[in-house]
Amino acid sequence: MNLLLVEVAQATQRLADAGVPSPRFDAEELAAYVHGVPRGELHRVADADFDARYWEAVARREAREPLQHITGVAYFRYLELQVGPGVFVPRPETESVVDWAIAAVRAMDVVAPLIVDLCTGSGAIALAMAQEVPRAAVHAVELEETAVNWARKNAAHNDGGARVVLHHGDALTALPELNGQVDLVISNPPYIPLTEWEHVAPEARDHDPQAALFSGEDGLDLIRGLEVTARRLLRPGGVVVVEHADTQGGQVPWLFPEERGWADAADHPDLNNRPRFATARRVRT
Repeated sequence: MNLLLVEVAQATQRLADAGVPSPRFDAEELAAYVHGVPRGELHRVADADFDARYWEAVARREAREPLQHITGVAYFRYLELQVGPGVFVPRPETESVVDWAIAAVRAMDVVAPLIVDLCTGSGAIALAMAQEVPRAAVHAVELEETAVNWARKNAAHNDGGARVVLHHGDALTALPELNGQVDLVISNPPYIPLTEWEHVAPEARDHDPQAALFSGEDGLDLIRGLEVTARRLLRPGGVVVVEHADTQGGQVPWLFPEERGWADAADHPDLNNRPRFATARRVRT
C-alpha cells in the first residue's frame, strides 16, 4: 500500500483525537501541501518521495494551529487568498453573505455599483464582489495594519484587485466623502460576545486577531456602530448586509429600525439553514 496514504490515515486519527473538526480533509490537505500535489493525486506520490516534513505539519495542526496558517492559503468562492498571523481566516459561511449581496447588486438598475466592505480583513469579501460584479467600484476598510497588508497582497494577486481601493481606517468613521452615494454596504464584523471566549474554537481564539472576533458583552457593539455608518453612506434604495452569529438571528434586524430610515430589515440563513446575516434597505436620510 502507498506509504503516504498509510501516513495520512494515521494523521487523520491523530487529528481526530486532538478534536480537529475535519481530520481526514485536513490530513489530506497537509499531505498535498507538503508534497506539492493536488489532494486527488496523493496516491501518485512514490514511497521514496515521502517527505518527513508532513509530520511537522500534522503536529502543528494537532496543536490546533489553523490549517490555513500552515499552508498559507485560504479559499473563498473563486479566490485563493494568502493568510497568516494577524488576519482573520475567511470562513465558508460568509460565502452565503456574498451570494446575497451579489444578487442584490445585480438586481439594481446601476451600471457601475459603488460597494463598501467594512472590516475587510484579508480582503475576501471585497475581492469577491469586485471579481463577480465586474463593473463595480469597491472600497474596503480595515483598522488593523497587519490585516491591511494581507489584503494588499491578495488584491495584487487576484482578479478584480485593481478595482478595490483599500483604506486603513476605522469602519465607524470611514469614507465621509462617499456619504449618500453607496449602493451596498457589506460587512463581516466581529460579533462574538466577550462572555463566550472560552467556548470559541482554539483555531479562532488563539490565532485570529481578537479585534476580528469579539465585540462587547453581547457581541453586537460594532454592528450597532455599523448601522450608523451604513445609514450615512448609503443612498436611498441602497442596502446593507451584515454577517452575525447564528444565535443572534432574532436580534440584528432590530438594529435597523424604520424610525431611522430603514425598511425590509430581515434575517437570512446560511447553507446549513442557520440564521447568518441581516439585511436592510435605506429608504430615507
